[in-house]
This record gives sequence, C-alpha cells and structure tokens, in this order.
Amino acid sequence: MRRRALISLTDKSDVVPFARGLAERDFELISTGGTARVLREAGLEVRDVADITGFPEMMNGRVKTLHPSVHGGLLGLRDNSEHRAAMAEHDIAPIDVVAVNLYAFAATVAKPDVTEAEAIENIDIGGPSMIRSAAKNHRSVWVVTDPSDYGRVLEGLDGESGDAQLGLTLRRELAAKAYTTTAAYDATISRWFSARVNDGALAEHPVFDCGPGSELRYGENPNQAARFHREPGAREASVTTATQLSGKALSYNNIMDADAALELVKEFDAPSVAVIKHTNPCGCGTADTLAEAFARAWSGDPQSAFGGILAFNRPVSAELAAAIAKPEHFLEIVIAPSFEEAAVDTLKTGAKWGKNVRLLAVGELGARDANEVAVRKVTGGWLVQQRDLGFDHEQREVVSARQPTEQEWADLEFAWRASKHVKSNAIVLAAKGALVGVGAGQMSRVDSVFMAGHKAGERTRGAVLASDAFFPFRDSIDEAARLGVTAVIQPGGSIRDKESIAAADEHGIALVHTGARHFKH
Repeated sequence: MRRRALISLTDKSDVVPFARGLAERDFELISTGGTARVLREAGLEVRDVADITGFPEMMNGRVKTLHPSVHGGLLGLRDNSEHRAAMAEHDIAPIDVVAVNLYAFAATVAKPDVTEAEAIENIDIGGPSMIRSAAKNHRSVWVVTDPSDYGRVLEGLDGESGDAQLGLTLRRELAAKAYTTTAAYDATISRWFSARVNDGALAEHPVFDCGPGSELRYGENPNQAARFHREPGAREASVTTATQLSGKALSYNNIMDADAALELVKEFDAPSVAVIKHTNPCGCGTADTLAEAFARAWSGDPQSAFGGILAFNRPVSAELAAAIAKPEHFLEIVIAPSFEEAAVDTLKTGAKWGKNVRLLAVGELGARDANEVAVRKVTGGWLVQQRDLGFDHEQREVVSARQPTEQEWADLEFAWRASKHVKSNAIVLAAKGALVGVGAGQMSRVDSVFMAGHKAGERTRGAVLASDAFFPFRDSIDEAARLGVTAVIQPGGSIRDKESIAAADEHGIALVHTGARHFKH
C-alpha cells in the first residue's frame, strides 16, 4: 500500500517542492481547498479530502477534515491488532505525513478594523485537531507545522529505512514543536477573548501566547542560554514590534534595557528623551523640542550614559542624529518611532561606534495596551500583574504649609513620572525638565536620597525630589533639605507622615502627597 500524506496549509511557502519530494518517494497526496489547487497547478496529482471522507467540504469550509477517515488514519496504532482490525472494517487507510499550519488568527485580530465575526471565522478547528492527532501518534506519523522543517522531513524519510531510531527521534522533536504550535495558537485566541471579556482587568487564568522564539547569544551572563519569544499580534509600539535598521543582533540585556527606555518616554506627551543603563534611567529630559530634550537627558549623568540606551518619543531627524553621533556619546541602542534616512546614515557613520549601534524603529507610540500584563518568573511559579499605567487614580494633595511654585509643579510631575521607572527604593531629583540625580535600588530610602544627591552635585540646589513610596522617617526630608531641594512629591501613607510634614515645614519645602506608590522591583 502506498504511503499517504495530507497537506492543508494557510502558509503555502515552499509547499510545492515539499509535495513533489513526497510524490517522488511514492506518497499519495491528499489535500484541501486552496492547497490542493496550488499543488494541481504545479502539475502534481492530488486527491481531495472529500474523496477520503465521502463528504464534501461544507459550512464555508468549517467542516472538511473532522472525520474518522482522517483521524482514524492518523491515530490508528500500526502495531495494535485491534486498531488494524477497526481500520480494515471501516476502510480507513493510514496517513503517514501531515503538513498543516493554521488560520492566521493573530494577523487577523491585529487589523485595527477587524470585526468579531471575522476574528471568529479565523479560529482554526480542523488544523489543530489534525496536528494533535498526528503528534500523539508520532511513533508512526510525521507531523510538520513549520515550512523550515520540510527538507529535514524528506531527509528523515530517506534515512529511516536504514535507522528507524533516527526517524523516531526526529518525529518526537516535530511532535514537541507541534504541541508548542497549538498551545501558542490557543493562547492567542484565549488572550483575544479575555481582552474582550475582562476589558483591562486581570484575567483569573492568564495564558501566554509566545511561539518558539529566537535564540540569543546568551542571557544576562554568558553561562545562561536565552531565547526571545514574541507574542503574535502584538500591536503596541515596543521592542517586540521594532524594525532593526542597523547594528549587531540584540542581546538579552539589550532587549531589557531598550524596553525600559521606551516605556519611560511613553510617559510624556511633550518631546522627551531617556538614557537607560541597566534598566534604570541615568538621564531623562522633556522640552519643547526633541533636541533640547536630548541635551537635558544627556546632561543628567554623562558618565553613566556611556554605553547606554537612548530612547525618543518622536522621530529622529538628521540634525539631531548629528548631535548624537559623537565619540563621547558611545551608545548600544537608539530607539525611536522612526528615523529620517539621513539620520540613519549619520548615526551609522558619525562616530566609530556607529557601525555597531542598534537602531530600532518602533512606529508611532500611540496608546498603551491595558490588556498587556507584567509577568515575572519565580522558582516554581509565575507572578502576573496589571501594568502600572497612568496616574488617573492618584490624588495630588499639598500637605505642607508652602505651596509649590508653577515651575516646581512642572518639575514635580516630571520627576514623579520618571520615578516610576527607577528600581525601588527610588529617588529622583529633577530641575527644569531634566533628571539631574537618581538613587536606585538601595535598601534604605535615605541612602537613595544620598546617592541621588551625590550624582546631582550642585544641581540639587533648587531641584525637586520624587520618591516612589512613602518616607518611613523624616530623615529623607532632612537629607533633601541639606541638598537644597525645594519641593518633594511622594505617596504618603506612613504612620510617621506628620513627622515628615513637620520636617518639610521646618525647611520651607513644599510637600505633595499622591496617595499612590509606584514600586518597581
């Protein structure tokens, strides 16, 4: 009996050479709809699935492969006498190769004007069913879900006659990939439904729809293997959706830092620039022009900025690129909505480091996706939470005797937004739309104040201070006063708030409570 291969594809890349290779190895080809048409147009002899099942494709293609003649041919155990008897009784022939990929659900729901009916019609039923059936019986069935595996399958078919174990090893690998494919596909659908049902609320049973991912050189350190998994259909401007215009491949740490940089500049409506080192901002500026915002950001901590990541919330012009591309501005990544063509050339050639700098264009930043979740892996489990978006839930209250000036208010709002992106305990010092000092990740909050002041130097005089969480003691206010800080914004809520308020009044500092904290661990 001739062996049989069932081919049913949405992505028909390279299917003709693969199908021809199967036919040359004396496989009978079975196919459906558009795939059958493509194969026939290439001169290949193909049987329709309807010939196998005895039923036509119906209900606009919703029902075509869901039949015992298909799934019995996939699931029947070749070495089980009862299975063989059942197959013979019901005229079910084995199917030895299944090449299936799925309806493009992720691409469909990524369309801005997609309707619910269109999305639902692109939920594949028969495809995942065939993949799972074939993968379950991988001892006998080759399941192919990725066109890049076509050549390996043909080689495996040639080699298995001489080494049965070799064929089984490859079929097991293909089965694992198949289940990863269907799991990611179902997760994409689940997330789409959950977003419509939960409308930004945290789902009780979150799923993550990441495909097989791409291999990175290594993780945080060379002894750690790493991969980058992208969620299908991601729409928010991000490192995941970015187009890399030049430079070396991104590393694990590059991706982490670039994400942190972009998330910071998303906080501001005015032209803004962030400089990130090890996921913490060492510079941030906002101004009427992007060039001035860059100058303010770079002045924050030029020493730490060396080898850092630079993010913009506006397109980068050729003129601005010339200001960036200087030998003393060594950068790993520049990330922005877009770059003028001349800006790309300038950044690549304006300084020696330009040949390696990664330029990432993410498109217009737009609105942030409230249905995205923040995920952290811990040993044996996952922590899942909503993203820390917006400040609408907060209530500004001046609790000191002195009111902030207009300039202090502007700087307090700027510093407060920046502090959300600094590792706790976080302290940010800012003046005139520029971050001038950062204290990050200290175990003591007063130590963070000290570190921020150390970085800022004389720029602390007249600066404002933002703290991501409340002050447990008045010592941070006292240290801020010593530095010359004139206004402070913090959540409040400590049992010793009165002591901090009294300290602010003693020093003539304007103190604002927000009623909300922004820890970042």
